[in-house]
Amino acid sequence: MAPLVEMRGIGKRYGGVQALAGADFTIYPREIHALVGDNAAGKSSLIKALSGAAPADAGEIRVDGRPVAIRDPRHAKALGIETVYQDLALADNLDIPANIFLGRELTCPGLLAPFLDLRRMSRESEKLLGRLKIRIPDLRQKVRTLSGGQRQCVGIARSVYFNARIVILDEPTAALGVEETRKVLELVKEMREQGLSVILISHNLAHVFDICDRISVMKTGIVAGTRHISETSREEILRLIVMGREAA
Repeated sequence: MAPLVEMRGIGKRYGGVQALAGADFTIYPREIHALVGDNAAGKSSLIKALSGAAPADAGEIRVDGRPVAIRDPRHAKALGIETVYQDLALADNLDIPANIFLGRELTCPGLLAPFLDLRRMSRESEKLLGRLKIRIPDLRQKVRTLSGGQRQCVGIARSVYFNARIVILDEPTAALGVEETRKVLELVKEMREQGLSVILISHNLAHVFDICDRISVMKTGIVAGTRHISETSREEILRLIVMGREAA
């Protein structure tokens, strides 16, 4: 199977700090690929290079085998790359359809100017949540009234609607309870079933080994190793996190 995205020799510097020092990363279609490592290992810098939030200074990114220069998040979205950060960027005072279409609202033509097509946004939101098996009884409730797991699911659903092919999830289960964590992990697996690829950034190896296909470990700005989940162990991954390539 041909890779969906290939990142080769990615470099990124912030002033005097070398955040990425020639990192390589590949993700395939319909794959859940975990990205793990200690704080400051380079995980956030790598996904920001892919999402366009902080373009790389060096290296090459290929999408469907073609080299691309991802200049900003808008360009990444046009390539089908969506990111759900930990803060989710939801508007607490708006309902679920308004959040799903926030910044990309559906409109109808009017006499003087287009107006919001609230009925269609509500209908599309209901279909989207149903497709992803997300259960929220009342879509008209304000997002501030939702539980942490429900908020996470709304943030993920918003990323999926606009023709996403890859969804980057930054610690999606952080600060969630056991049951809410289970629902979010089930949603991630459902995304794979729907044909999406997922890059999962997580510190929880139990979750990673439960739902992921492959795992890449970052250490000091490089990918120290990539393993198929079925061919590795938590002990080996922990050695890579602590020691880097010397442990491979």
